[in-house]
Amino acid sequence: MLNWTLFLAIIAIWGILIVNLILTIAGYVYYLKWQREPVVTLPQRVPFVSILVPAHNEAVVLEKTVMALLAMDYPQDRYEVIIINDNSSDQSAALLAALQTRTTNGRLSVINTTPQNGGIGKSNALNIGLKQAKGTLISVYDADNTPEAAALRSLVAALCHDAKLGAVIGKFRTRNKAASWLTKFINIETLAFQWMAQAGRQQLFHLCTIPGTNYVIRRDLLEQIGGWDVKALAEDTEISFRVYQNGYRIGFEPHAVTWEQEPQTFEVWFHQRTRWVKGNIYVIAKNVRLLLKPSAYRIWFDLIYFMATYFFLMTALVFSDVIFVLSVAGIVHVTLQGFSNVVWGLAILLFILSTFITITTEKGEMTLQNLGLICLMYLAYSQMWLLVAIYGMVGYSREQIFHQQATWYKTKRYR
Repeated sequence: MLNWTLFLAIIAIWGILIVNLILTIAGYVYYLKWQREPVVTLPQRVPFVSILVPAHNEAVVLEKTVMALLAMDYPQDRYEVIIINDNSSDQSAALLAALQTRTTNGRLSVINTTPQNGGIGKSNALNIGLKQAKGTLISVYDADNTPEAAALRSLVAALCHDAKLGAVIGKFRTRNKAASWLTKFINIETLAFQWMAQAGRQQLFHLCTIPGTNYVIRRDLLEQIGGWDVKALAEDTEISFRVYQNGYRIGFEPHAVTWEQEPQTFEVWFHQRTRWVKGNIYVIAKNVRLLLKPSAYRIWFDLIYFMATYFFLMTALVFSDVIFVLSVAGIVHVTLQGFSNVVWGLAILLFILSTFITITTEKGEMTLQNLGLICLMYLAYSQMWLLVAIYGMVGYSREQIFHQQATWYKTKRYR
């Protein structure tokens, strides 16, 4: 019985690895094809865009973000920047007021929420900003972002080019990748599982998931689906599913690049990723019934992929790790252990190969140091993710059992 269970665990782990390898190869094909395609230009009638930036205690990074947004390579009279200062207790209000006085053309607006209407999470802040927005298109950036000048123009051009698109997402890179070993891992993770995985799903299924930043979405679609779900900690994944359910697709535009600040310590990273896990489990639970609904076929892959990652893969990894430790200690004996070790070694090689493919697409990333970091990622960073997944699932289950309201964790920023 133990042998069969271990065998099934190995199959589950390898299944996810092979799917990720397929996505990586497809993403690389997309990358090669994208390089040959001409850059899409803005239409003659340029749409007005409202950029929403939810910000809770973001004074450390806000000024750099605001100045980058105001310097976008987009017609200056065709967009506005709205900062939702969401019940902050730091110097954000004073900083934003000073920035407004320096911005004479009125393109910068600030909404200061109160304990009565704000401070409960990103979705609520975005819904508040949407009510004041003037644009027919809505763009969202996190407060720690430094988008490249062409980002907004590239996103809007791609959206206007295809009426079937409800939203278009860009690519984000790690701004502080040299700050610590952790940010170096995150930099590779971002390239592998945000850049290549998005590109691969776009190539194979015309499918993308909205990230929390650097995207545009049609305002009428947002209003049709009722804005952002205030119960969702992963509001980006949740709204992606509703975009597809309303008959639209989500496009991917790698020309639109933003640089964001990532957690530099394990504690901050752990809390941020736990929020992601709990948020994605909420999305799975909310939408799992759609697997029985043929009209929702567009999101089947993502639903199954999320379920496989957070339930099957996590269970398989925990079980295989426990069996490995117990067998080394001589407590249990399995005849598949030798086979399991060989397969485990091959899995590491497969992980290294698929991840290394992704960094070959970015200038300056194909280094021996990054190859060494990829080798360490399977042994260290992946195990850290396993702890996060377990902790997040237990936390989500506890909140459901005791009817507790999920709280939004504010990610720490750095100067």
